[in-house]
Amino acid sequence: MARPRVDYERHGHSYAQNRRADPRIEARIHAALGDAGTVLNVGAGSGSYEPKDRDVTAVEPSATMRAQRPADAAAAIDARAEDLPFEEDSFDAAMACVTIHHWEPPAAGLAELRRVARGPVVVFTFDLDRLPAWQLEFLAEGVEVERPRFPAIAEVEEALGGRTRVERIATPADCTDGFFEAFWSRPEALLDPRIRASQSMWALLDPGVEERIVSRLTTALDSGAWDTEHGHLREQESLEGSLRLVISEPIAGAADTDPPAVG
Repeated sequence: MARPRVDYERHGHSYAQNRRADPRIEARIHAALGDAGTVLNVGAGSGSYEPKDRDVTAVEPSATMRAQRPADAAAAIDARAEDLPFEEDSFDAAMACVTIHHWEPPAAGLAELRRVARGPVVVFTFDLDRLPAWQLEFLAEGVEVERPRFPAIAEVEEALGGRTRVERIATPADCTDGFFEAFWSRPEALLDPRIRASQSMWALLDPGVEERIVSRLTTALDSGAWDTEHGHLREQESLEGSLRLVISEPIAGAADTDPPAVG
């Protein structure tokens, strides 16, 4: 059964403004790319996290997202992760940032990343079970819609193959990338429809659910209940939450082995 997809031609217009790369997260992603000179960025969106000092090829199927890319960014190819139009080992490295949950299925796109990269594959994604407790509570309906779309971290590792490692990334309190965990200590931001418009979860909810979530959070903030239980978060500089970097390195001498199975 196909999972629901977000129509970025309708819902992707504000990503360049609200989903700006956070420099601390960006530094971790670029470090994971090693010394790669040529990099493929799949699900490239408006260009967040793309390195400026390397030869980047971008893949992005949404025309709305491609139109938001900066003038100095690499031109983006209209293609999908699940069927990349490149030969094996075409790039020194490949990357995918906050995008694999949109692939159908994720394992197909991950196997494609490993196929076309002769060096590291770097995937920036989320472990939803590690979201802050208040978001698991207040955004419960949205999290449940998202769960089937996000592969478990172990599944990402398996699909990539090679030698894999998983790195945790702390979410800064002033994170500039507006995914919903970014506001773990700034819950008021999620009441702003402009912020929510750049978070794909809301586009997947049944009619009326977004309004119920916003009302529930508004009531908790206005009454002081949120601060009574979670206000200590406002004093923290960062949160060890759901952000994960999955890095796959090729196994030396394994070029002739079978690729990871795609389920």
